[in-house]
Amino acid sequence: MKPVSFKYFAPRTVDDALDLLATHGEEGKILAGGQSLVPAMNFRLARPANLIDINRINALDYVREDGGELRIGALARHVRFETPVTDGALGAFLPRVARHIGHLPIRCRGTFCGSIAHADPASEWCLLAATLDAELVIISRRGRRNARPHEYFVAALTTTLEPDELLTEIRLPLLDDAWRTGFAEFSRRVGDFALAMCAAFLRFEGGRIAEVRLGIGGATDRPSRIAAAEAILAGTDGRLEIRREAGDIAATAIDPLEDIHASAAFRRDLVRAMVGRALDQAFTR
Repeated sequence: MKPVSFKYFAPRTVDDALDLLATHGEEGKILAGGQSLVPAMNFRLARPANLIDINRINALDYVREDGGELRIGALARHVRFETPVTDGALGAFLPRVARHIGHLPIRCRGTFCGSIAHADPASEWCLLAATLDAELVIISRRGRRNARPHEYFVAALTTTLEPDELLTEIRLPLLDDAWRTGFAEFSRRVGDFALAMCAAFLRFEGGRIAEVRLGIGGATDRPSRIAAAEAILAGTDGRLEIRREAGDIAATAIDPLEDIHASAAFRRDLVRAMVGRALDQAFTR
């Protein structure tokens, strides 16, 4: 199928893009990578009357360190993260995640911020943002606001992003070498959407876990941290039985999706396994 008729705009500045969003409101749609939007338009699941292509706004194409954060602009492509973009634990972690995203052509066009804006439950970057409590920079003609994942993600493909707003930047905290990380994902085939995944970040002091961030994605309608599993790990040496208990807690805590791809019970088992694998990675890397 082909998309319904639409008007095409290609602004060259952020101000121009905001003017177009303010003018067209719910009838306008931002195009960055287009790896989710264009197929949806071709199937006529999405029918924007006005397409606002921001690819010519060079000011949005960046990844840089600033003030202890990694700042990712709206036009930074997935493929950019296949090699380290920063030092420390975060720089080593991002390439491991990036290679799980779709296939190479998708990674060459799709964007980090576009994935956050789309809010697919199976998005690796949405999981990362939720687990690290990223800061989301959102602007419109009405002003600027900064949001956190727990207040931004509402449900599958649903966020608090308003029709006239543009997600311009994601800010991730930089992690020094005291952090250890793990990531595990299950999909039926390489490049398929994840049925369950886990991101684990552990900061050690004196051989014990001083801080832990454990996030689950793919298995529920939005990514989230599992506070009860974090609590069982914090302050311990993270021995094997505690890691397995954290997996059991996470599997019990979630409200899993159930669809043609997996039952709720299967997704709980996957979460238990993914937590175990991610934590095991954190202790062996």
